[in-house]
Amino acid sequence: MEPAGHAVECLLYRDRKSASRAGGIIACLALACPAWAGPPFVSDDPQPTESGHFEIYAFAQGTGGRRGAGASFGIDFNYGAAPDLQLTAVLPIDKDMPSHGPSVSGLGNAELAAKYKFLHQEDTGWDVAVFPRVFLPSASKNVGEQHASFLLPLWAERDWGAWSSFGGGGCVLNRGEGAQDYCLAGWALSRHLLPDLSLGVEIVHQGADEKGGRVSTGAGAGLVYDLNENLHLLAYAGPGLQNAAETQQYTWYSSLLFTF
Repeated sequence: MEPAGHAVECLLYRDRKSASRAGGIIACLALACPAWAGPPFVSDDPQPTESGHFEIYAFAQGTGGRRGAGASFGIDFNYGAAPDLQLTAVLPIDKDMPSHGPSVSGLGNAELAAKYKFLHQEDTGWDVAVFPRVFLPSASKNVGEQHASFLLPLWAERDWGAWSSFGGGGCVLNRGEGAQDYCLAGWALSRHLLPDLSLGVEIVHQGADEKGGRVSTGAGAGLVYDLNENLHLLAYAGPGLQNAAETQQYTWYSSLLFTF
């Protein structure tokens, strides 16, 4: 699951993006506006950052299993470059903590991405976007992957009242040092329970990302709490369900989101 290179973004590639929901929450509920989607979940949504606006996540995330634990800390920068178009850059610092041996840390796999929404819910009943993402080779020999990889996913969303259902998946070109191409998929359901609080659950699945590896399936629950109009708290945690001993037994994520 999301993880080892980008401590949770190498096992399940967590796309960190979510539409700005600043202010007007109570009015939105009354008018059947969509619930929070995207981060903190592994499954992303198709909503790009609003044109001319910024979303910046200061995040920490990680996984753990029989072979040890991994964590990643960094900045996820998103900018609405044009209507329906978001540009993304992620700079992580990774730390690997094996069950046997010393811990190592360093600059992990930086990411560059662009999200484009090409279908709109008011026209087709669904919002749909592509979000191609390039993972650059790690700048450190101690952590991350030493080769580049490319993720091409398709994300969809449908909203009704305070509920939002979203997810999708794609495949990763991931060749080098024993790695292999694989595909992943996930789906989430979230709901506004209070004016400033949204909760959700999801299930995610990923193929083996290395030769001789195992497929993995996991579940998780997340929340988004609006501290004020421009500052939001996100958190997520969940267990591995399939081949957890060989992949990961748990995944966690937390971040402060700045929107302006």
